[in-house]
Amino acid sequence: MRKALLFAPLMLAGCAMAPQPAPAPTLQLPAAWRSAPAANGIVARDWWQAFGDPQLNALVARALDSNGDLRIARSRLQEYGARVRVASSAEVPSLNLSVGPTRARAIGPLGQPVEVTSVTGAVQAAYELDLFGRLASTTAAARFDELSQEAALDAAALAVAANTASGYLNLLGLDAQLALARATLASRERSFALARHQFEVGYSSRLEMSQAEAELRATASVVPQLERAIAQQEQALNLLVGASPGPVARGVPLLELRMPTPAPGLPSELLRRRPDIAQAERAVAASDASLAAARDQLLPSIRLTASFGAQGHSLGNLLQSPTALWSIGGSILAPLFDAGRLRAQAEIAGTVRDRAVYTYENVVRGAFAETENALAGIDGLRRQLLEAEARRTAANEVLRVAHNRYANGYASYLEELDAQRNAFSAENTVLQLRASLLAAHVDLYRALGGGWTSAR
Repeated sequence: MRKALLFAPLMLAGCAMAPQPAPAPTLQLPAAWRSAPAANGIVARDWWQAFGDPQLNALVARALDSNGDLRIARSRLQEYGARVRVASSAEVPSLNLSVGPTRARAIGPLGQPVEVTSVTGAVQAAYELDLFGRLASTTAAARFDELSQEAALDAAALAVAANTASGYLNLLGLDAQLALARATLASRERSFALARHQFEVGYSSRLEMSQAEAELRATASVVPQLERAIAQQEQALNLLVGASPGPVARGVPLLELRMPTPAPGLPSELLRRRPDIAQAERAVAASDASLAAARDQLLPSIRLTASFGAQGHSLGNLLQSPTALWSIGGSILAPLFDAGRLRAQAEIAGTVRDRAVYTYENVVRGAFAETENALAGIDGLRRQLLEAEARRTAANEVLRVAHNRYANGYASYLEELDAQRNAFSAENTVLQLRASLLAAHVDLYRALGGGWTSAR
């Protein structure tokens, strides 16, 4: 016995594997954002309500409830919850009940065949002593995998909400452009009617009438193009909310939407309020626990077993006056030679852990880049919109003067035609930039994690 105790440390030392340290960190967190000053970085969880459109709120709520990808993610989370229960079940004793009748023929003491009937019932228990923490590490890995899937579900929900909001804002932008195109088309029809009348009475040339007709046709071609884009955007939104194809209800017009003012806060805060970062972080913890479990496979395992039962010649005899049976035992299983399989599995687990670390760093860098891009986009689009609105004002004034000059015979129709084109282009640019600016705020909300906070 003493020799066995002395030999045990040598056996454990031979089974042990050298530690596999994690890769050295290479992340460098910025001290501040390039495109925004430090400010309160609190973001509301229902951030889409900041745009002030009840229909947008209802659409996002419907998407979060019925989106197909989110339903798949919820089902996957349930699966990983069951995986945790499977892993943790190995840490507690297992009990099994067996009952079975047996009838056999054997040769008796006098050489005569003897038939024997017996009924045996037994309760068997087994328990593995987790001396080295392998079972605990396996359970911890399963729990971190479940937490990672929980964060993945939150990340998917954020993406669905952001895509729904962006699609709806784009739809409102297309509606505004279509309304402008139809109003411009009506104006072109009046201009063409005037040009044709002046040609018929001999006041203007066929060239001016043809130019007015060409501009009319060019504007008319924009209307079906925008109608097609609107129909496609509606179908994309219906797909997001899990609805059948059909029209999408609108709420507040584009120009009446509130312009939200999200604050990015400090860069370091981003690490705790983006679900994809939490997902990557928990994946690192899961892979690290899996590595510990794989390393522990090289160490001996100790299993205890016990069986308690009874035997009788009939079921009645088994219940009234049985013969008691019992057994207690244990076993130690230690790997001696497996051609390096267990060590290779531990090395594989180590590379998986390293890749999880690299993935985490990539996700964090991507989060900083997305936030910087969103901040820069909002700043640039805001300044661009101011210039576009000034251009629209100037273009409308040019159109007013050109129309008066043409109506009073001081200029050709070509001058008014050019002014009409510039005014339409300027107005359309304002609408596009406003829609883009609103969408840029959605991108910033998405980059900031959409008000998500880790509950664990």
